[in-house]
Amino acid sequence: MSVSSKFQPIDSSKIPRYAEVATFMRAAKVEIEKPLDIALAGVPLDLGATYRVGARHGPAGVREASRLIRQVNPTTGVAPYRLCNIGDVGDAPTHPLSVELSVDMIEEFYKRIHAIGAVPLSVGGDHVVPLPILRAIAKERPVGLIQIDSHADTFDTFMGTKINHATFVRRGIEEGLLDPKRIIQIGLRGTRYGDDDINYGNEAGIRMMSMDEYEDLGRAAVIDEIKRVIGDGPTYITIDIDGLDPRDAAGTAVPEPGGISMRDLQMILRKLTGANIIGGDICEVVPGLDPSGMTCVNAANLLFEMTCLAAVARGK
Repeated sequence: MSVSSKFQPIDSSKIPRYAEVATFMRAAKVEIEKPLDIALAGVPLDLGATYRVGARHGPAGVREASRLIRQVNPTTGVAPYRLCNIGDVGDAPTHPLSVELSVDMIEEFYKRIHAIGAVPLSVGGDHVVPLPILRAIAKERPVGLIQIDSHADTFDTFMGTKINHATFVRRGIEEGLLDPKRIIQIGLRGTRYGDDDINYGNEAGIRMMSMDEYEDLGRAAVIDEIKRVIGDGPTYITIDIDGLDPRDAAGTAVPEPGGISMRDLQMILRKLTGANIIGGDICEVVPGLDPSGMTCVNAANLLFEMTCLAAVARGK
């Protein structure tokens, strides 16, 4: 694959991190056009959140924090900018007063990315965000899903609405975008509204892994289980930042104690190198709820791990 100099990131060993306009991981700011291979995008939407808001500021916060990211993965050795043309295409358009209009606008934005054959990697936004992205990139066939989350997001309705941050997995299955047999949810642990909160997932055949089971199995066995579930087929990754323990991600709308460590999640992603990753997102980052900035720093590092995965998959 030919990599154009147009897509090279700013070199932080030559230009200070605090200089220039912030982009995701200091990537070049580009338009949605060929020969772009991996499109980094923000989705500033939090109208689907039902408790604390502020995830609309997630893309800006992660862009700023991602000034810290360098260019080579220290474990896998993957240098994504040497493998692919990677650029920040800006933010998907959203409507400040309507989740429904926003979802339509976001879908159209990602259709443009999909039309040029680029892999979308995104920072939300609340957990409505994966639905319009999947509508844009998974219409041809249902895809697998790796979901890091403390909540299953499989409700039919929540607060009387069909599209919100608690329903995207169910909508994706119903619309033929997700293959339930190739979905694995990891880190589930939030208290439930009732006894039947997770019935839909069990009936649909989703591999639902609670945090208790995660600890019983251990990280290596969890990685093996992920690989078993997703197989070789096309797979999307979604990380709700509340899947991490609040010690590592305090800046989120619905924190749940006792989650996955940042270290574990880094290594899980690194061990998935070679998987058929067709896109991914990191959602529910609320910069204003974490004055330390570590939630945004960790989200930026997870975005880099996803970029490494997508670059290897793209280069196959």
